[in-house]
This record gives sequence, structure tokens and C-alpha cells, in this order.
Amino acid sequence: MKQIIIGLILAFCQTTAGNAQVIDTVLNKTSQKPFSFSVAVPDGNYRVTLTLGNKKKAGQTVVRAESRRHYVDMVSTKKGKLETVSFIVNKHNPVISGQERVKLKPREITYKNWNDSLDLSFCGPAPAVQRIQIEPVTDVTTIFLCGNSTVVDQEDEPWASWGQMITRWFGPQVAIANFAESGLSCTSFLAQLRLDKILSQLKKDDYVIVEFGHNDEKEKKAGDGAWYSYSRNLKIFTDRVKAAGGHIIFCTPTARRFFKNGHIDNTHGDYPAAMKTVAEREQVPLIDLTQMSTIFYESLGEEGSKRALVHYPANTFANQDKPLADNTHFNPYGAWEIAKMVVMGLKQIHSPLADCLLQDWQDFDPAQPDDPDQFVWQMSSGSNLTKPDGN
Repeated sequence: MKQIIIGLILAFCQTTAGNAQVIDTVLNKTSQKPFSFSVAVPDGNYRVTLTLGNKKKAGQTVVRAESRRHYVDMVSTKKGKLETVSFIVNKHNPVISGQERVKLKPREITYKNWNDSLDLSFCGPAPAVQRIQIEPVTDVTTIFLCGNSTVVDQEDEPWASWGQMITRWFGPQVAIANFAESGLSCTSFLAQLRLDKILSQLKKDDYVIVEFGHNDEKEKKAGDGAWYSYSRNLKIFTDRVKAAGGHIIFCTPTARRFFKNGHIDNTHGDYPAAMKTVAEREQVPLIDLTQMSTIFYESLGEEGSKRALVHYPANTFANQDKPLADNTHFNPYGAWEIAKMVVMGLKQIHSPLADCLLQDWQDFDPAQPDDPDQFVWQMSSGSNLTKPDGN
């Protein structure tokens, strides 16, 4: 993917309002393959306003940001026609304060989610971008995401998670800040100071959504387990977020695709029940993703449910000489559907966040999933066959 670095662009204007930089770039670029745009910015939320299209060529443009967070579906523009879109992007780096930093995994060091730049990616059959405007904002609600490989912004195709799809459905009153990472449990998330970083950014009445379980259930030391360490850690999340003036929401872990006698078998043991118990005791709203994803898989069927996960025959992707068969990690279609379940969960718990959905949102029933044959995903540049940490 060809990357455009802001310092090399001549048609660039940068003004300062207080300590905030306002970036306004006339890009006037078209391509037949994905390209990107990057500009160094401090931590914070930014309103990105894009003028899509071109005076001389037709365009078909999909917009993502950071590590493949999906914001704008295909925008088709005729020659000479322009269309404006706007959305909010959260930018964060590992620094908490002074010498204190988030303890990133080695592979995260190169992730766009954690660098010092706001990164935009334009893909589709013929991406066309006329102008880019980036402005810091402080008056939006931030939703911080805590979780594992089912939540994280997956950096490369064909992997995807609901955290990088849910951005599609929220309007310009909301920023999504994804702090999840593959392989993490409640214990390791806290130990890596990710919650500390969140709390350093959290404003009163911001939200923190927590989904753990897949990796917690593998911890077998003395004191581990659903009813002790897991429950205790969920209480720590709850107490610290509430003390900071934030609102916390729990999501039970997404089901694994493990069929037995035609139905999904629960591989999470007592973990969903333990989360529900903590939620009831601490008065935390809860979204039952375990139940909804179970219904979703069973609705697609034992064979059809492979379409939601990273199941691909050999040679689907470059240098892939063996089939991919993963029953935990989603592909873009599966992540898209799970994101819709989270949104429906927000509506079911009567969260004020449901009032911030875009007008084109349509309610979703996991018992009647979208047809995978009708789902179209414009590939981002590059792929990685390495399975994410965790299972």
C-alpha cells in the first residue's frame, strides 16, 4: 500500500486553535488500488471530514482508519461529482504519564492503533479523495473497548473483530477507542496497564465496554477461575471505571463454533454465568453475546457457520499453501454480524448510546442473520496468515 506522509504533501494547510491543530489538505488523488494518509497528532478524538470524488474520474471509495476500523461503506461518485462524509476517530499511543506506558506485545509495536499518527485508509475499486480535514474535538462521548482477539482491531486480512466494525454504526457524537488485544484476559489486560491508559483519557460519562472469558478460562494457577480471579477482576474494572465517572457495560464472551449434535456446545464453562452474577451484584448493564452468537451460529448451521470465521481453502490468500480453519476468530462478515449484536444489546439494555446510531441502522436478529453471499467486503491492502493469540 502506498502511504502518503503529511510532511511530503505540498497542498497542506495547518492552523492552530489554542494547542489544537486543524489539518486541511487538498489531496486530489485517485487510484485503482488502496492508498493511505498519515499525520502525526497527539492523543485524543478527531473529527475527520472527507470530500470524496474527483473532477475528472468516477470513484468508488471505502474509508477505514487506524488498524482497519471501518467507518464508511462504498461511496460511488460520478466524474465531477463530490460527496462529503464525516466521522470521529480516536488516536492513542502507549504513553500514560511520565515514564509509565502501556506494556504492548512485541507485534503491537508496529500497529497503527498505537503509533503517533492518525492513519486513514482508502480502498475499493477506485478510491478517490479530494480533500481531508482533521480537527480535534473534546465534546464527544468516548466508548473504550476492553477485550481480546474477538474485540481487537485486527491489523490484517482476513482476520476481523466486532470492535473495528461497530464504528460503522455510530454518528459524529461518539468516538470508539479500542484497547483490546489478542490473547488477553482480564488479568493480563490490567497488568499491561491498559485500563490505566483508558482512565487517563476517560471523561465523566464516557463508556467502557468489557468482553473477556476466552483466555481467562485457560488460567489455571491457584486462585484462578470464573468465581474467583475472573469475578474479582471484573469488580476491579467496575470500581475503577465508576470511580472515574464513567459507565461500564459487560459483554459475555462470544461463543466458539463447536457443534455437538447439531447445536453449539458451551466451551466457556461458568464464565458467562460468573459475569452475569457480577453484573447483577454491581448493577452493571450486560449484553449476552454468548447467547446471541450461539443463536447466530446455529441459524447458519454447522457448515454454513464457517462462513463467519476464518475458514478458507488453500491459496485463497498470497503464500497460503494450507487451508485456514479457525473456529474462534471472525472474518469480516462474522465481525460485522457480531458488531450488530453488540448494537442490539445496547438497545436492549436501553443505553443512551443507542440514541447516537446513524439513521441507516436497521435492527438485527441473530436468528435471521444477513446472507453471507450478499455481504461485500473491500479488502484492505495486505494479509497475514498468522493466527491471532488466544483461542
